[in-house]
Amino acid sequence: MLLFATVTLLPFGLAALGAVQGGAPLWLALGYMTLLVVAMDRLVAGQAPNAAPDAEFPAARPLLLGLGAAHFGLLGLVLWGVAGASGLGLGERVALGFTAALIFGQISHPTAHELIHQPGRGARLLGRLIYTSLLVGHHASAHLLVHHVHVGSRDDPNSAPKGESFYRYALRVTRESFLAGLRAETARHRRAGKPLRTHPYLLYIAGGAALVAAAGLAAGLSGLLAYLAIAGYAQVQILMSDYVQHYGLRRRTLPDGRREPVGPQHSWNAPQVVSSALMLNAPRHSDHHVTPARPYPALQLDRAGMPMLPRSLPVMAALACVPPLWFRVMNPRVARWAQDGAAAEAPARNMSQEARGGAKSGSLATPVLPNSAHEIDASAPLSGSRPDRPATGGARRQ
Repeated sequence: MLLFATVTLLPFGLAALGAVQGGAPLWLALGYMTLLVVAMDRLVAGQAPNAAPDAEFPAARPLLLGLGAAHFGLLGLVLWGVAGASGLGLGERVALGFTAALIFGQISHPTAHELIHQPGRGARLLGRLIYTSLLVGHHASAHLLVHHVHVGSRDDPNSAPKGESFYRYALRVTRESFLAGLRAETARHRRAGKPLRTHPYLLYIAGGAALVAAAGLAAGLSGLLAYLAIAGYAQVQILMSDYVQHYGLRRRTLPDGRREPVGPQHSWNAPQVVSSALMLNAPRHSDHHVTPARPYPALQLDRAGMPMLPRSLPVMAALACVPPLWFRVMNPRVARWAQDGAAAEAPARNMSQEARGGAKSGSLATPVLPNSAHEIDASAPLSGSRPDRPATGGARRQ
C-alpha cells in the first residue's frame, strides 16, 4: 500500500504547491505525469508480485477516500491558479491546467472507479461526485449497468470493435454511453419502484451545471473556460482508458445464442509497476472484470492467460492518438486472440451438444452462466462471485 499511496499522492502535492507558488513544483508535477512515470516503468524491471487473491487491505479504502478529498481540493485550487489572482505567468497557468487534467484523468478517474465499486452508499456517492465534477457523471451508471454487463459486445458502447479509431470511438461513445446509462438507470428505477427525484442522472446534470455556474461566478469567463477545458481533457483520458483496455476483444456467441461469460481474454492488461500503482492497478483489467468486487491491491495478473499490451497503458494511450500506427501494432494481436477463441469454439460446441443430448435423455445438463456477474441483479451491490472461465484455447504471450 505504501507504493500506491506514494505514487498517487505525490503529484497532488506537487500540483497544489505549484498552483500556489509556480516554479519548480509545478514543472516537477508536469514532468511526473508526462515523463517520469514512463521512465520509471522502464527502470523498474518485471512486475509487482500478485497479492493473495483473498487478502485484505485495511488501508485501501482510506486511501481512496483521501484521494477523493484531494481531488476536490486540487480542483478548486487549480481553478484559482489558472483563472484567479494567483500571480502565475501565462505559461505556468497553461501548465497547471494541463497537469491537473492529467492527474484527474489518470488518478481521480481510477479513484472514482474504485469508489463506485465499493460497498456503502457514502463511498459510491463520492465516486459519482468525482465523475460529476469532471462533467461525466453518467460514466458511473454506464460503467456499472452497461459496461460490466455487456463488455466485449455490440451492446457496450465502450468496447471498441477492431478497426475503429479512437477519434471515431470518442465521438460515438460520448453520446451512446450517456444514453445507455440513462436507459439502464431508468429501467432499474422502474423495477425498484423508486421516485424520480432519486434518479442519479439528476445529480449528474444538476451537479455538473451547478459547478459550471460556480466556476463562472467565481472566476468569470476565464474560470468557466478553464474548468471546461480541464474537465474535457480529463474526459478524453477516461475514454482513452476504455478504448485501449478493450479494443477489438469480443465475447463469442455460444451455440444457444447467448454470449460467453466475461473472462480474462476480454480485456487488455499491462504489467508495469509504477503506472499500475498510479492508476490503482487499473491496468490489471482482466481480473477486475472477472472479479469486480476484488480490492485493487489484490488484482491478479497472468501474462500467459491474459491479453498483454506491448507497452504501458500511458504509452499505448499516446499510440492510440495515431490510428495507423495503433492499428499496425494492435490489429495483429487482436487477430491472434480471436484465433485462440475460434480454436476453442468447436470443443465448446460439442460440449453444448452433449449437454443438450443429456438433457433429452434425462441427465443433468450444465447450465449456461449469466453474461456477467452483474447481470444477476444490476441494482444490487456488486458481488465478488466469479463466473466460470470459458475454454479459450492456447493463450498466446504478447
